[in-house]
Parts: sequence; structure tokens; C-alpha cells
Amino acid sequence: MIEIFNFILVNPIINILVAIYKLLLVLHIPFPLGFSIIGLTVVIRLILYPLTHSQLKASKKMQELSPHISRLKDKHKNDAKTLQAETMKLYKEFGVNPAAGCLPLIIQIPVIWGLYSVLDKVVKLNSVDLLKYVNGVVLPPLKLTSAWDTYFFGIPLGDNPAKLFSAMPLIILVPVLTAVFQFMQSKMMMASRDKTAKQTDKKVLPAGKEVKKKDDFASVFQSQSLYIFPLMIGFFSYTFPIGLSLYWNTFSVFGIIQQYQISGWGALSDLWKKRKK
Repeated sequence: MIEIFNFILVNPIINILVAIYKLLLVLHIPFPLGFSIIGLTVVIRLILYPLTHSQLKASKKMQELSPHISRLKDKHKNDAKTLQAETMKLYKEFGVNPAAGCLPLIIQIPVIWGLYSVLDKVVKLNSVDLLKYVNGVVLPPLKLTSAWDTYFFGIPLGDNPAKLFSAMPLIILVPVLTAVFQFMQSKMMMASRDKTAKQTDKKVLPAGKEVKKKDDFASVFQSQSLYIFPLMIGFFSYTFPIGLSLYWNTFSVFGIIQQYQISGWGALSDLWKKRKK
């Protein structure tokens, strides 16, 4: 099973990484390994773009239906059968498939894991093991004659911020930025309050009525995970090699751009409005 996974995903990813690396060497770009990781992440993101786009659009539609579904839950809270029928009717009316966002996400997971496993090796292996590993899977024209320099603007990509903090205090910015980018992306995936209110008034509520927001399990979990997940990612970034953080931050920035194209700033705009007040 592992051999199949490596053949289908890991080996092609290594070949793309080395191809970018050799191109940057020809162009005399400094710190080619670091920029190769950024380039590889962008290439993977572009390959996954149609799937991610489909997933984000499905997520946006589900968010737009959230106040409508909450209204149905309040109305039919004692009748599960009617609630299910009315919910399916609502999905059909708005042309929403609740499972539409699952398949693209499932397909992306092994690709992201393959990318992670490659980068974990290329920044941590010593010169001898690196050449043996890379040259064992790349195409003949891409074989390396010497190990690459694992420093990026003076920062060793194979070390983690926890190890480097005493000598380089500013390295703490790496996990901080990782957490911030993750928070921004998560917040943008949520609908803004103004938009949710407009959707509720327009589609669901009779004139003069308001929806009473209930702190059900789903809403509480979403609210807590909005802060807990970025903090977890930031902590992992503090203990993982810098090379992996470089990949993750590039991945997140690309995701923020794609999310903005689909739904704008989302709930992130609510924070800006609060600050202005």
C-alpha cells in the first residue's frame, strides 16, 4: 500500500520539486531550495484549484442556508421526520447538495499528505541519505550530483523555531504568522453577520420577525475551533521544521486568495467593522 502511495503521489511530487530546483539553479536564483518549496506548493495548489473551488462554493452555499436550516429546526424541533423532509426540500429549492464539498476534500487529503511527507524528508535528511533518496525516485535528467543547501535567508529549513528561538528570537514570527494565516482563512470561510442577516430577512422570515440564535453544538464547535485550530497549527509550526512552515504558509496564503475570489472577506470583515467602531 505504501509503495502504491509513493508511486502515485510522493515520487511525482519529488520530481516536480527537483525540476523546479534545477530550473532555479540555472537562473541563479539564491536559496533555491526554499523557493522550490514555495514553487512546488503553488504548483500543487494550482492542480487542486478546481477541486478546492468546488469545495469552497459548496461550503458557501451551505453557509447561506444556515439561518434557514436554523429556522426549520426551531419550527420542527419535535418532529424529526418533517424536519428532514423540509430540509431536503430546502436543499432542492436552492440547488444545494450537502455532500458536494466532501469528495473534493477527500481527494485533496492524500495529495497534501504526500506533499508533507516529501518536504519532511528533503529538509531533514543528511547529504548522503538525501542523494540516495532523491536519486532513487527522480527521472535520470533530474538526478542530483550534490546535496542542496537547506538554508533560506540564513534560516536552516531543517530546524524548528523551538530550537532556533534562543539564537534567533524573531523566528517566533514563523509560528505566529502560521496561526494568523490559518485564522484568516478560517474566518473568511464563515459568512459575515450582515450577509447572514440579509439572507434570513429575504428568504425565510415573515416581516417583523427575527431569528433567535441558539447555541447548539455545531455553532459552539465552530466558534471554538475558529480559535483552537489556528493555535494548534501555530504550535505545530513551532515544533516542526521551518521548511514545513514555509510550505504551510504558502498553502494558506494561496487559500486566502482563492477564498477571497469566491466569497470576499467573509466574517473577517466583521472584525474590521468592530475595529472601526
